[in-house]
Amino acid sequence: MSGNDKTEQLREQIVKACRARTPLVINAGNSKSFYGRQVEGEALPLDGHQGILSYQASELVITARSGTRLDELEAALDQHNQQLAFEPPLHTDQATLGGAVACGLSGPARAFRGAARDFVLGAKVINGKGELLQFGGQVMKNVAGYDVSRLMAGAQGTLGVLIEISLKVLPKSEAETTLAFEVDAAQGHQWLRNWLHEGQPISASCHYQGTLSLRLSSTENSIKQAHSRMGGEIVGNELWHQLRHQTHPCFQQDNLWRLSLPPSTNIHNEDDQLIEWGGALRWKASNNDLFEQARRLHGHATRYALRAASRQQVFQPLQPAMLAIHKRIKQAFDPHSILNPCRLYEEL
Repeated sequence: MSGNDKTEQLREQIVKACRARTPLVINAGNSKSFYGRQVEGEALPLDGHQGILSYQASELVITARSGTRLDELEAALDQHNQQLAFEPPLHTDQATLGGAVACGLSGPARAFRGAARDFVLGAKVINGKGELLQFGGQVMKNVAGYDVSRLMAGAQGTLGVLIEISLKVLPKSEAETTLAFEVDAAQGHQWLRNWLHEGQPISASCHYQGTLSLRLSSTENSIKQAHSRMGGEIVGNELWHQLRHQTHPCFQQDNLWRLSLPPSTNIHNEDDQLIEWGGALRWKASNNDLFEQARRLHGHATRYALRAASRQQVFQPLQPAMLAIHKRIKQAFDPHSILNPCRLYEEL
């Protein structure tokens, strides 16, 4: 558990860029380079900054440098039958811990176990002035206030360059089984809500083209009891691998939108729509702009094409008051806007 520490080298490059007002493009495995607006500038590579620094299996905590590959991290966890419970996608085998946290993407279990940010315990970050900052720690604290380390999840490096990250991990379940039901989306959603209310051990859900698929994660006995109560056909678990790593045919569409909506939002029986997270996440192909539709439904939309970064608006436009808050936070962490400028929004 050592690796290669490039902290000082990275800090020096950021200091020089700050003085020269040179924009920096943060990258490591480049597996998520498609996610966000296109950024131009000098490369700040983190791929060599790697290594697991500590792993306390009994405490369910692992700390690693941001350039550590996710597959290496998960291999270490697997030796102790543990996992990254938020199931970050590995679009390639070069995907890194820093990229997973910076993009904040979570897999099929997100609605049932928590989002990427929920598992971030602490982080070391270099801000836009070249200062090395540390937030949080290696324990879950029950205190008032918002941990700044979690602010880095989903910020895509626009607030600071992630150097080290401590994550809470979880034990793997004794068994997992997938049940499939032939049912329309609206009726399937109601069944799912009822089963969740009953406390059935559901850890992932998906409705696509007339089939509701549910993953059960628990003990063998609990899963047998749940199957007896719920019914359905036992099928393979391959679907969840496809959804987590976004290799499912749904993700191969160039005009794909990612809609994050309240789970209670009415579900229309559309065969081309893939629904996850108990109704809270919907993937839909459309040539139309879906930002306004998402706003009316009290959610947000994202252009999502696994090809390349776009010059278009990618994320849900911010309301003026929210944009002002984002600008103040950006100013505090990166006053000269050199870290992935405009990656999230043109104004940032």
